[in-house]
Amino acid sequence: MVGDSGEFVQAALPVEPPTVSTSCGEGAQTADSSLGKAGRRFSARLLGKRHRYCSPKQSEPDPGDNIARKMAAPGDDGEDGCSRNGAAKSDHGEAATTELPAAKVATRSSSRLAEKQRPNCSEKQLEKGPKKEIVKMKAIMDLSLMQATDVEAKVALGKVDANAQGSVNGVGGSSQNGAVKSDHMKVKEALRVFNSHYLHFVQEEEQRVKQVEIKQLGNCKAAKVKVSKKKIVGSSEDEIKRGSKRPDLKAITKMIENRSVLYPEKRIGHLPGIDVGHQFYSRAEMVVIGIHSHWLNGIDYMGISYAKQEKYKGVTFPLAVCIVLSGMYEDDTDNADEILYTGQGGHDLLGNKQQIKDQKLERGNLALKNSFESGLSVRVVRGHESRNSYCGKVYTYDGLYKVVNYWAEKGVRGFTIFKYKLKRLEGQPLLTTSQVFFARAQAPRSISNLRGLVCEDLSGGQENIPIPVTNVIDDPPVGPIDFIYQKSMQFANNLKLPSNARGCQCKGGCTNPRACACAQLNGNDFPYVQRNGGRLIEAKSVVFECGPNCGCNISCVNRISQQGIKYHLEVFRTPSKGWGVRSWDTIPSGAPICEYIGILTKTDDMDNIANNSYIFEIDCLQTMKGLDGRETRPGDVSSLINFDDKRSEVVEYCIDAGSVGNVARFINHSCQPNLFVQCILSSHHDMKMAKVMLFAADTIPPLEELTYDYGYALDSVVGADGKVVKMPCHCGAVDCRKWLY
Repeated sequence: MVGDSGEFVQAALPVEPPTVSTSCGEGAQTADSSLGKAGRRFSARLLGKRHRYCSPKQSEPDPGDNIARKMAAPGDDGEDGCSRNGAAKSDHGEAATTELPAAKVATRSSSRLAEKQRPNCSEKQLEKGPKKEIVKMKAIMDLSLMQATDVEAKVALGKVDANAQGSVNGVGGSSQNGAVKSDHMKVKEALRVFNSHYLHFVQEEEQRVKQVEIKQLGNCKAAKVKVSKKKIVGSSEDEIKRGSKRPDLKAITKMIENRSVLYPEKRIGHLPGIDVGHQFYSRAEMVVIGIHSHWLNGIDYMGISYAKQEKYKGVTFPLAVCIVLSGMYEDDTDNADEILYTGQGGHDLLGNKQQIKDQKLERGNLALKNSFESGLSVRVVRGHESRNSYCGKVYTYDGLYKVVNYWAEKGVRGFTIFKYKLKRLEGQPLLTTSQVFFARAQAPRSISNLRGLVCEDLSGGQENIPIPVTNVIDDPPVGPIDFIYQKSMQFANNLKLPSNARGCQCKGGCTNPRACACAQLNGNDFPYVQRNGGRLIEAKSVVFECGPNCGCNISCVNRISQQGIKYHLEVFRTPSKGWGVRSWDTIPSGAPICEYIGILTKTDDMDNIANNSYIFEIDCLQTMKGLDGRETRPGDVSSLINFDDKRSEVVEYCIDAGSVGNVARFINHSCQPNLFVQCILSSHHDMKMAKVMLFAADTIPPLEELTYDYGYALDSVVGADGKVVKMPCHCGAVDCRKWLY
């Protein structure tokens, strides 16, 4: 991270002269971000602990300064010494117990990360609670509640969920510190479970398709027929389609089987944790949350079975709960606050949207009629085109509407259709679908048009894509100073690097996990899928990638983290957290963001740590052993490490990004992050020197700030006077812990 608030110190250890020195343009003003006496920040993401040293002045932090930031705002005096970007990071974070000069060492725990990273879904989740009682509680909705106003219904529904939802298997429950997770966090975790399942099935489909192509190629060779690869793919297309099944639908089935759908029972009104404006990147995501329970039909409704429940006596079923506007019918009219909706059925399923037969007053059509007669609201979701979604659309929840009229008429093709007029309820947040389009239009596509531009490319041409720096907070706008941008890891002069690993014998690209030596280290499978340029399926204890001695090329699916930055990143000045990083693109979950770059050195050799807030301890080994409360991850590495070796309890190496680093040093802390840390081994297999990579934990929309959890334990920072130092957190997350440490 580039400085939180202070002047950047020089590299703590000797290093080879960097090839490129980065500044924000000649003559450009730079932020005087004096870090003061910053502490060191260790492994934020990877479930470990970090040490932090604070000078005596840090004992009274300025509440207005966000220690969670990595770079202090220009002009901040940095006396707190612990800006967001200014904390030492460790890969998994177990901080060594080495004493620091003039102060006691404090540890910062990243055990919370287990709740924030994408989970392992390779095995069926066990049922954690009495599901029947939970479902019963979730299904109960008093008739008086259904007849109440939508505001009253929302409050009452929230009370039901507080009792029932927390125990739904797979999501919900309490966080590690005993606090109940917010509904927003439950939604996020349910989507992470879905994405992990989805990527597992994507991998299965990619491997199946590859085997079909290999089979076709083998048949051609046996027949001694020379054909191009393009023709081979074309000839196998029918066979591929015959055996295919959509990964998203498989993921839905898996979550239903595991009882991990967030809201399995249908309900009227808003769903807890889903605010107006929430975006879904597929219909499948809406299904696993429960906001709309069918991946194809436009009308979701409660069926006749709900009438059997005592609480629903007097209510006419079926009853509509949600509709999706996605342009499927030629007779639809959408004027934002007022909708003229065409009923379901009778249209051409091939996609030309034309009506080919009469509609009937049944199922969803009957449900909307009953909603009109009962006066109950219906959720509305709008779908719009998006190249950033695998299904080609993004779906936005636009709030509650009421059916104010309905009728039957002849459509433009002469067939009977049912029309429903819906009006948006007052008192809700402003309609966001149009704002979504506006926000997307604001995601820059030209650096020259950026407001507050202070540097066109922070990397000085080293990265695949330029990284601009903007500052619309300071007047005049200034940029970060006193650090050198480096794309690749630098090494301390006295550091002895391990020898290169043997590698695999694959040619071109690795395709068969049973034949690839590197894949075998990952549990006989590749950790990535090729979709969207490469995505990590799930967080693992360590990922083994192909290295310099392997026979495959750089485009191999098992070299995803080596292929450079793939998204348009921007370093920008925040109002209260110093510098931050955001993307102009939608980033899918599991996508690689960047490596944490700096000077790799021995932890014991670090000097002047009180003035360096960019130290990331590599505690991959400690995390694998689950030391000091660290959360372990999937992956069997027992054959590669000695779990009985007491020496592995101390973190030996760290990455110092104080004076040399890349864009990762600017990424801020959040108590509800959208990134996670992953240890990776490629050129060698020494866990103590593993590469630290940041991956997307969620699908991240354009212009959303990239963050990860620094993982400090509360009351873990002690000043030189022996007193506990506290630093407020200003991340703004719904589940913010209020204190960074």
